Amino acid sequence: MRKRAEEILEMVDKTAEEFKALGEIAGGDIHIGCAESEGIRHLARRIKGLQEQHPGIRVHLYSGDTNDLAGRLEQGLLDFAVIAQEVDLRKYNYLELPWADTWGVVMRKDDPLSEKKSIGTGDLLGRPLIVSRQGLRGDLPRLLGEKADRLNVTATINLTYNGTLLVREGMGYLLTFDKLADTGERSELYFRPLSPRLETKLYFIWKKYQVFSPVAEVLLSEMRDHYSTLE
Repeated sequence: MRKRAEEILEMVDKTAEEFKALGEIAGGDIHIGCAESEGIRHLARRIKGLQEQHPGIRVHLYSGDTNDLAGRLEQGLLDFAVIAQEVDLRKYNYLELPWADTWGVVMRKDDPLSEKKSIGTGDLLGRPLIVSRQGLRGDLPRLLGEKADRLNVTATINLTYNGTLLVREGMGYLLTFDKLADTGERSELYFRPLSPRLETKLYFIWKKYQVFSPVAEVLLSEMRDHYSTLE
């Protein structure tokens, strides 16, 4: 009940912000839910361009998996969402962003698997795996088929950074998108892509028949000018 009350208050605040923005495109608030993805930089570029034209625009980003973000969209708490999953065309209009995330495994540099250039499905079986809840439900069954039921999932996450902390402590192997974990020269972690290659596309979505505030309409127009749409 407390969570629901907080969501209602948040929705009331959002509505008040939208009315305040009416008639003054120079400012206003846009609420966007985002999957964890390097591809969010495409959205960031569009927002930066808008803020250069309209310095009063404020953007509020919320991180989460597709289920979390879809729920917030349905409740009116978000104007848009960027999801890493096929779009439910019954509910949403969308733009396809020019980005596909590559799945792979983050492991310690002292792990024997780090010597491989890519990780096959057989390499995963029997090993302790750390997986996002969304990946466990959707992407991994698509890659592994019936073998997905044989995975030894010892932890689930919704933030990659937290998963890397578990890897550093020797708790297992993190299945995640490329470029989300720090695997630079000074890091103690490596990323190795899965084989066969598994990619997930990125989509900018909004509810069908959604009535937007003026400032949200400006962002939507900017996104439509740059990315392909199927509505």
